[in-house]
Amino acid sequence: MKRKPRQITVRAGKFEFVKLNAKKFDWRDAYHVVLTLSWPGFAAFVFSVYVAINIVFAVFYLLGSNSIAEMSPGSFSDAFFFSVETLATVGYGHMYPVSLYGHVIATLEIMVGMFGLAVITGVIFVRFSRPTARIHFSKGAVICPFDGVPTLMVRVANLRHQAMVEAHFHMILVRSDITVEGEEIRRFFPLKLTFDHLIAFPAVLTLRHRMDETSPLYGMTAEDFQRWDVRIIVSIVAVDTVIPAPVQSGGDYNHDQFEWNRRFVEIYAENEERQWTVDYGRIDQTEDFASMQNLTKNDEKQVASDG
Repeated sequence: MKRKPRQITVRAGKFEFVKLNAKKFDWRDAYHVVLTLSWPGFAAFVFSVYVAINIVFAVFYLLGSNSIAEMSPGSFSDAFFFSVETLATVGYGHMYPVSLYGHVIATLEIMVGMFGLAVITGVIFVRFSRPTARIHFSKGAVICPFDGVPTLMVRVANLRHQAMVEAHFHMILVRSDITVEGEEIRRFFPLKLTFDHLIAFPAVLTLRHRMDETSPLYGMTAEDFQRWDVRIIVSIVAVDTVIPAPVQSGGDYNHDQFEWNRRFVEIYAENEERQWTVDYGRIDQTEDFASMQNLTKNDEKQVASDG
């Protein structure tokens, strides 16, 4: 019977890759695996290890008959809870080692408890202190004229209530292509942004790539995006001023997530106190570009007639 190849699924944004015949686990990566567990998974892992250690030492205590005073002969529950008390160095005093064997096992368990507590404390601290970015990328990307040039736009929002600093933005095009030899491959092209660095990033901004003669997207249509399976990857690397530490986040868009001839609605306004307001509830909303143009022309006509 043919053996099924090992499969490991890896996700990067909306991309999903299935690794075949790859080694699933390496003990050298144990620390990394523990840090990448979800909080419920991490809690289950710690509880399982804790119970397993106490079961092992409970068996050792049972193997040494009459090594623990006041412990009922052959009682696994007594041995288990004595192990729990010893591992935590509580020592209630009701049960205690009375033989050399018992003292040796209890000493080993106390050492395991001290080292285990230090390791768990360190891992929990790292999990809590690990810097993360709360960045929202718009659900879709829009393509419409901006300053007279077709422009690809993505909206990015800082969801935390403290400004990040030294924010760097990157955008990459991924598309299918055919080599001279007739082989289908995926090519990667960096997309130049109208700005790719901000000293301070407090709220929401729109990243723009001009689809002019210098752009790999020049002259492409919605049909071309679908034919070449176009995908855009966007990333931000910035410094969180609270920690402070660099944080990173990213988003990606498939060809069917581009809205042509539409623009993001305006979310910035000025209130009566002359403060800038940002409507986070409209971050993903778009409007028809042609309708917006007609509305602008009507406003210009109204101004002219009033004049």
